[in-house]
Amino acid sequence: MTTNNGNSPPAIVAITLGDPAGIGPEVVVKALAANDDLRLGLCRPLIVGSYAVAEMSAQRFAGGLPLSHVDSREQLADVDWNGQKIPVWNIDTPGASEIPFGVPTIAGGVVSITSIELAATLALESRIQAISTAPINKEAVHMAGYKEIGHQEVLARMAGITEIATMLMAHRLRAVHLTTHVPFRDAYKYVAKDRILARLRLTDHEFRKWGVAEPRIAVSALNPHGGDAGLLGREEIEEIAPAVEQAVSEGILAEGPLPADSVFLSAAAGNYDAVIALYHDQGHIAVKMHDFHGSVSVNLGLPFVRTSVDHGTAYDIAGTGAAEAVSMSAAIRTAALLATGRGLDNANIEQETRQAPARVYG
Repeated sequence: MTTNNGNSPPAIVAITLGDPAGIGPEVVVKALAANDDLRLGLCRPLIVGSYAVAEMSAQRFAGGLPLSHVDSREQLADVDWNGQKIPVWNIDTPGASEIPFGVPTIAGGVVSITSIELAATLALESRIQAISTAPINKEAVHMAGYKEIGHQEVLARMAGITEIATMLMAHRLRAVHLTTHVPFRDAYKYVAKDRILARLRLTDHEFRKWGVAEPRIAVSALNPHGGDAGLLGREEIEEIAPAVEQAVSEGILAEGPLPADSVFLSAAAGNYDAVIALYHDQGHIAVKMHDFHGSVSVNLGLPFVRTSVDHGTAYDIAGTGAAEAVSMSAAIRTAALLATGRGLDNANIEQETRQAPARVYG
């Protein structure tokens, strides 16, 4: 069993259930039921979402994992963190327990965002130390009237920040994204010196905070073969290289632009601590191919730790009991380790390894 290092009490990790119509509630209760260290020693888990949904999921998918109600900050302060019952901060959403599997609904969108907002509020109040999130459905969120695309945008709003990034990690391969929820036809417009330099500074700062003394950061190229000296595009010459040069002059151990078809393999081999991926799928494909089920998403720039599974709501298998909880387990474990100062290296060691999955989740 993994235990806390003794220098600080186990982190309280708020775990949001995500969209009730997806596999989020299932993977949350499965992760907590299957991993003793997530209840005893490593962290103090607090589920945030509909109690009815959590209870139904626990009975159906986790052998009746014992739960308890929490409805106030006073009750949270009095929780007996003995691992026998998992506290659930109930988000009272009418009809949440009746949401059908595999269908985006207004109620599902409301409870998804309300859960995230509450978890962020508790983190900003220092009542919890980390957040780990199950997947939400963007269509359901839009149906519910919210403008944000995903978790990152909601959390940035709650924290009042503008400089925030998504990092996907699987073992020693870590991809920090320059852009995420941007159409591919527009992504190249964001490949600008100032944005790349800001991302390099943010990555260097966050990695040092997480215990990496001298982060080695690679920057991926945008065009095939790194642009071939401008023959296949000039972004490498006019935007990426100048950003890297400026970062190096500031003491950041940055390299690039490096061809995208090889830089992630080099990073996975341990030659870099992180790679700046220039658009969503450039980073996502590399990390998910490396270990789909064990990969984790981590935010950089927030005033608290936030991790997430690296898969979607998987409406096609929701309610069947077929969902794997490996990524959810790894996300909770990573949140606890980062929140208690054990750093990225320990998070790498703790990530579970698997053979290539038989099923992947959208």
